[in-house]
Amino acid sequence: MSVAEEGRFRVLRLLEQSPDLSQRQLASELGVSPGAVNFCLLALGEKGQVQIGNVRGAENKMRYAYVLTPKGISEKPQLTGAFLKRKLAEHETLKAETQAIEAEAGREQSG
Repeated sequence: MSVAEEGRFRVLRLLEQSPDLSQRQLASELGVSPGAVNFCLLALGEKGQVQIGNVRGAENKMRYAYVLTPKGISEKPQLTGAFLKRKLAEHETLKAETQAIEAEAGREQSG
């Protein structure tokens, strides 16, 4: 799973949990720029995983709505598996690195 795919997974996950989030709110939740979220949403739209449309929000103002499509819902478990696989591999790498640094620090303190 690439970094871009991970970003799309995170956007899909948030939209599934809170479909009424705006791009700005998604960006805030993810800790990225609204432009990055816009890029992800457009990619998800092109893949047919998210439908982007206009709705009337508070005070009768138009805003975008982002809805997971049946394709997005059906592909999410596969993306979840790939995400978990990547994160578990990262965890194992960090664990090994941490153990090596701890051993190195122990040798430096005793020597």
